[in-house]
Amino acid sequence: MPDAARKSFYLTTPIYYVNDAPHIGHAYTTVAADVITRWHRQRQENVWFLTGTDEHGQKVMRTAEANGVSPQEWADRLVEGSWKPVLQTIDAINDDFIRTTQPRHTERVQAFIQDLHDKGEIYAGSYEGPYCVGCEEYKLPGELIDGTGEYEGLKLCPIHGRPVEMLSEQNYFFRMSAYTERLLALYEEHPEFVQPASARNEVLAFVRGGLQDLSISRNTFDWGVPIPWDTTHVLYVWFDALLNYATAVGLGSDDPQEKARFASTWPADVHLVGKDILRFHAVIWPAMLMAAGLPLPTTVFAHGWLLVGGEKMSKSKLTGIAPSQIIDHFGSDAFRYYFLRAIAFGQDGSFSWEDLSARYHAELANGFGNLASRVAAMVGKYYGGALPAAGEATDAERALEQVAAKAVADAEAAIDRLALQDAINAVWTLVDATNVYITEQEPWKVAKLPEEQAPDGGAVQGGRLATVLVTAAEALRSLAVLLHPVTPKAADALWESLGAEAPLGALALQPVDGAGRFGTLPAGTTITKGASLFPRLEDPVVA
Repeated sequence: MPDAARKSFYLTTPIYYVNDAPHIGHAYTTVAADVITRWHRQRQENVWFLTGTDEHGQKVMRTAEANGVSPQEWADRLVEGSWKPVLQTIDAINDDFIRTTQPRHTERVQAFIQDLHDKGEIYAGSYEGPYCVGCEEYKLPGELIDGTGEYEGLKLCPIHGRPVEMLSEQNYFFRMSAYTERLLALYEEHPEFVQPASARNEVLAFVRGGLQDLSISRNTFDWGVPIPWDTTHVLYVWFDALLNYATAVGLGSDDPQEKARFASTWPADVHLVGKDILRFHAVIWPAMLMAAGLPLPTTVFAHGWLLVGGEKMSKSKLTGIAPSQIIDHFGSDAFRYYFLRAIAFGQDGSFSWEDLSARYHAELANGFGNLASRVAAMVGKYYGGALPAAGEATDAERALEQVAAKAVADAEAAIDRLALQDAINAVWTLVDATNVYITEQEPWKVAKLPEEQAPDGGAVQGGRLATVLVTAAEALRSLAVLLHPVTPKAADALWESLGAEAPLGALALQPVDGAGRFGTLPAGTTITKGASLFPRLEDPVVA
């Protein structure tokens, strides 16, 4: 069992706004987080995977009002009816789900903000400027774009494409400008703090341009965490939301178990975020932690946008696609595989039904699924479903094992740099190499050789045919372990087909570092040809 006192690998998704149901852009982030944390679990590490929902702020309040309910009722409806269920839809196994309306969060946020106030990090002031409700952020004039059409003559948010509002408020401010030099030193001394490099360069340019103190309260609406020393104000939603990463694992708790969790979990190893919320996480968040004297997370990784028709996935622009629209047809494994292999993590990527269907059939059905079916069928045909004893290995078998070992090493390194596409590509070299191996060794022809015939009508043990099929089965065992974080349902089905659980244990407990070593499945293991891992499908009808 993992050592409970050992530092956990702690990864978070952003907490998602509950102004609408999740689309595949949200699911993309969560699937990436799930693949990374599953991989670390198979390294036998302690892992803590947090996701959740951001439920305060003006945007949520207005959406609730438009739907004729209170903000809390709206949040409850969306969380229970959409956000939590989608985790099951995409097969994510998070350890915790934080809601910013939970007392465990709001009470700890108030304690945190009171501490900063007591330290002189917060002061009263006034602010006037253009505000985007969608971003929940004041914008700099240079960030805005000119409106056209119905928005002619107006200034728009470049992310949401909607007019900003001019706001003037008496607010409380966080002395963020005082942390400019410390932040620049952080980026310089720890380039891993903001990744990928393009994101780091963006943050550097922004901070070098000079930071302003941050308005951290609102008094024009009341849906938020009340400022403890002035309850006529509520806390700025981002100052509230960012703290979830620490409050969820016990920051500010007096409970001994919560204190122990915080000690063994914080700081976070990875915050996964979309690039549109990078500055909040790479500038405001570390400044908040510096002010509080808390350790900083290791990496903020900003991935790109999913694009549909050249535009960012968006419910407001009617380009949002629900995960179930894809998963109901292709399955959750194909959803997980497609988005992480087709798009370089950290860059923008375009989604199309045609590309998804083509990759499903070429790579999953014909490449991986057909390989598993062929091997199981031949073991069934020639050995009655019992894995034979292998004979002497040749250069061909040793070469395939080397491919497996390299696939493990390359995938491990790719996971560590959060290059998920590279990790899957590395694993897929073993899929391709095993298909080539079977094609070149032609076991169906070897089976017809006189020396391969057993007296009982089957094939002999320890012969060439047995060696080829055992080697192919070992490659499939490797693939089940390596692909379990990516395509868990197919990997579980393959593990069952290989009869591997009885001799080796549960698939989820198999260490990835041993996946590339052949000779693990014992002779006599029962191999069964189950249903196709990825059956051929008709192209979906897209409305």
